[in-house]
Amino acid sequence: MDPTDFNLILGTQTIGVVYQFTDKTRLVETAERILDLGSNLLKICMGPSYSQNHYALPHQDYIRSLTDLATHEPSFQTVLSMPFAFYHLWVYPFSGSRWQNGFSASEQVDEYQEIYEFASYLLTTFHNTHKTFFFGHWEGDWYLHPNYKAEAIPDPQLVRNMITWLNVRQKAVDEAIRDHPDSTVRIFHYTEANLVQKGMRGEHCLVNDVLPEVPVDYVSYSSYDTIIPHRDDLNSPLREALDFIESKLPPKPAIHGKRVFIGEFGFPLELTQTPEAQNAYAKSVCKTALAWG
Repeated sequence: MDPTDFNLILGTQTIGVVYQFTDKTRLVETAERILDLGSNLLKICMGPSYSQNHYALPHQDYIRSLTDLATHEPSFQTVLSMPFAFYHLWVYPFSGSRWQNGFSASEQVDEYQEIYEFASYLLTTFHNTHKTFFFGHWEGDWYLHPNYKAEAIPDPQLVRNMITWLNVRQKAVDEAIRDHPDSTVRIFHYTEANLVQKGMRGEHCLVNDVLPEVPVDYVSYSSYDTIIPHRDDLNSPLREALDFIESKLPPKPAIHGKRVFIGEFGFPLELTQTPEAQNAYAKSVCKTALAWG
């Protein structure tokens, strides 16, 4: 394996930062610490919440799009220019469409345009850096299960709206790449599932109802519904969950290898009781994921 690829497999994130130790911004400080770890992957959130709970950066009225955020907000300028090879970005346009309540034609255009322009900016600005960006979002099943009611049956209209939303985002990424054929930058688009065990029981959820209808490049799995209940022996249950997700993906011959990755895992200390147990559980997830591929 090329050593530059290793941390594409194992990495960490800085989202929802609530404290800091230096006079640098929370985003820059945490990104620098991740770089100091030896990581070449950074996972962050980009969207209107940059000035609120995620990073507590100063709000600027002139930042009205993802491209504005990347070009005019100093902390985002800094971290995007750091020597990370891979970026996982939760990408939320400033156009602010609430597709769960209906996704009008004009909202679809706004979503497409902002994603397209941001992708084009990255393809142009970071040409010759060979950086790779993954555009995604947080735990998509909660869009289909309002108020975090995992047992609910998703509204069919919500399912249709989510399919349209993801297709619009994928089209924007695909067409930006098409229009910048000489760029060395790579951009991929993913959705994230988090109620996979529900899907494996044959029930309605993102993996069963949405994923087969969208040509996303990758799927992220926020894996708590598998790893928490099976933490003492998670190898087979986690493999089975990953296989199940992979089986629902529409084929994409241009992308080689498996197209599912674990976007979130972890074990709260109040559950594990000791840091040693917490560490052992986390290592078990990593080993299983690496062996799965």
